[in-house]
Amino acid sequence: MNPRNLSGKLPAEDGALPEASQSQPQQHEPEHGGDGGDGEMVHFSHPEHRLARFDFPYLFLCMGCKEYGAGKRFMCQICGFQLHEFCAMAPPSLHDHPFHPKHQHLLFFEKPGNGDDSSSGGFLRCKCDICGKPVKGFSFRCACCSFDVHPCCAAMTRRMELPAHGHPLLLAPDAGAGVATSFVCQVCRRRRSGRVYQCMPCGYYLHAKCAKDMVNGLYEHGVVPPEKSNPLVAVAKVTINALFSVIGGLIEGIGEGIGEGFVENIGRSRGRS
Repeated sequence: MNPRNLSGKLPAEDGALPEASQSQPQQHEPEHGGDGGDGEMVHFSHPEHRLARFDFPYLFLCMGCKEYGAGKRFMCQICGFQLHEFCAMAPPSLHDHPFHPKHQHLLFFEKPGNGDDSSSGGFLRCKCDICGKPVKGFSFRCACCSFDVHPCCAAMTRRMELPAHGHPLLLAPDAGAGVATSFVCQVCRRRRSGRVYQCMPCGYYLHAKCAKDMVNGLYEHGVVPPEKSNPLVAVAKVTINALFSVIGGLIEGIGEGIGEGFVENIGRSRGRS
């Protein structure tokens, strides 16, 4: 599947995505002076209506990468369609990204791959090689290997400044795909797979999954996204509850039968005497 050109220009703020190649033209330049925002655009993912730039402190779900965010966004004022600013303004490709020095190009894809580099949108979805979460929508994928990264994770840098910690955090070497780290994150207090930011002088560790809240606006606005439970676990709980209900009903029925038989036997004994 060929990557699709995105609309808009790359934002110029610090920590933004690297510049796109000039040989791949962008489509649908944003127009300034839109209603309620700094600019408007027509994005390929929502061609029905124009999207305007807004900055609201509340939680939203980006319809591009399917990740949560708060703060800056492009939003449709007619139907409520929303995109992260970095998803709406993402370039068609990234070059020489520091998170993937093995190969030069990361190409933009609007649908997740199935993990074997042969197609996209398969049943077995790949995971982001930075945060370890599943890729459900927009992503940057290596043309030579299976490296895949969320736009939000691609917007992070190897060095992070966390207001709650006095020292800069550096991205630790990759422990391997799917390998849970032995460190406890100072934010979520868990061990999980994915890359880790660390402070060597004081032993402070932070999951990349938690660190990207510095980029998507959740940390700035103090917003905690809802935790989604595993659907298999939910199905298992429902099945177990139903099974216990059936077993309980059987035990109750057996108990009632035994009780009735016991009372009937007592009655017969008294009648004979």
